[in-house]
Amino acid sequence: MQPSSLLVEDRDDGVRVLTLSNPARRNALDDSQVARLDEALASAPGKVRAVLIRGAGGTFCSGYDLNLLAAPTEDRLPDDALMACFSRLESLPLPSVALVQGWAFGAGFDLAAACDFRVGAEDVVFSMPPARLGIVYSPDGLTRAARLVGVARAKNLFLTARRLDGEEALAWGLLDECLPAADAETRALELCRTLAAQAPLAVAGMKETFRLLTRAALSDAERAHLREVRARAFASEDAREGRAAFLEKRTPRFRGQ
Repeated sequence: MQPSSLLVEDRDDGVRVLTLSNPARRNALDDSQVARLDEALASAPGKVRAVLIRGAGGTFCSGYDLNLLAAPTEDRLPDDALMACFSRLESLPLPSVALVQGWAFGAGFDLAAACDFRVGAEDVVFSMPPARLGIVYSPDGLTRAARLVGVARAKNLFLTARRLDGEEALAWGLLDECLPAADAETRALELCRTLAAQAPLAVAGMKETFRLLTRAALSDAERAHLREVRARAFASEDAREGRAAFLEKRTPRFRGQ
């Protein structure tokens, strides 16, 4: 089995291409890959002016490795590093584009949402399955989705675990463009080159302004409360059943415990 990896390519046109590669698991993210992604975002040299994130083999990302979604420790939730990485991406001074093909499930959905733009292939399928896994998704991730598609549609996605095809994703505002696979790749790179050609300080300043204008205004007490809610869900019997049912490809039997 090939290990997971992150391929980094710095192009002459100022675009850094980050390619998720975990072929055995449809590019599911694991902790080592998250660490590499975080480092690649933090260490982009000055000549890099835009970032393109994609998946290898025609699939974007099937989510976060379920084996890592175990019970929380006293001071850590299982997805803390993942959420910190996505927050770094969202607040990156450089503009970012997700080239979304095939599956974009769970963390793959959120990874695309954390980018500034999303160019999708017609075969894309989005899904947010935390309700089927018995877990409570992070407030930052829920906020990102609500900003893109509105609160009502975000509830529809997260509470039903439904799947959204490319046409619906475009109509809902989750995708900026939806094209045949070959055209999507060309368009995503073209958009990155356009972004890379703009004034870096102007782009960074406006990105920061947009971020401050649209950020969630949760108090420290509210964030602490929601963290406790998430910790209880991660440690629940339902979460264990949800992971087992997903891996065994059966309907989960939840008990509310």
